[in-house]
Amino acid sequence: MTLGAFAASVSAHGYVESVIAGSSTYTGYNPSFSYQTPAPKAVGWAAENQDNGYVSPTAVAEPDIICHKSATNAKEYVTAAAGDEISLKWNTWPDSHHGPIINYMASCDGDCTTVDKTKLNFVKTDASGLDSGSNPGTWATDDLISNNFVYKTKIPADLKAGNYVLRHEIIALHSASQKDGAQFYPQCINVKVTGSGSTAISGGEPATSFYKETGPSIQFNLYTTFSSYTIPGPALWSGAAAKLRRHVRDFRLF
Repeated sequence: MTLGAFAASVSAHGYVESVIAGSSTYTGYNPSFSYQTPAPKAVGWAAENQDNGYVSPTAVAEPDIICHKSATNAKEYVTAAAGDEISLKWNTWPDSHHGPIINYMASCDGDCTTVDKTKLNFVKTDASGLDSGSNPGTWATDDLISNNFVYKTKIPADLKAGNYVLRHEIIALHSASQKDGAQFYPQCINVKVTGSGSTAISGGEPATSFYKETGPSIQFNLYTTFSSYTIPGPALWSGAAAKLRRHVRDFRLF
């Protein structure tokens, strides 16, 4: 691959450029913000991914998997009531990068602008994976592209008011047939949840314990015949509304 082709390939990877909740649109984290002084205020956590790169399977037990490379706390919040829908708008996504889209939430137990990311315990709130077919099939990422790069997720309807980190992640599987071939694109967003919900998040775990480097849903061959795909990570949280695409089984399987 030439240097120019490599640069084009890397630059095609996306990030969440904006978040929409109700009638409000919030600024996500653009990697180019690192070159601006002062950086624009954003609800998305800042990360050292100026190349629009990814976190590799060798780092699934390292802090980079939480909110992307060397991520630091966002200083702003999305405001949304329990039960509200949030739209996550990516700037782009390459159509070759098929894979699941997964959302997690963790309570900050205080201020998300200063919370230690390694102390966050996440639960899975929704997930979309394989829609149909195989070799490579139609995936949640294809739906993202057809929906103008927007993914919609709901705040759990009875979630207790407070400050939370929404961890929104795409796992690209186009090179995942080989060891260390999967690509993780985690994006973290601060959310201030309002309303009269009474359910607190319980049973969560650190993002560093979600995956195994060579788990069957991480080292996975898109370019063969298969009938299903098991979304990796913990089971869907009992307090979340189920959102699992057909042909997806959501068990505890690394």
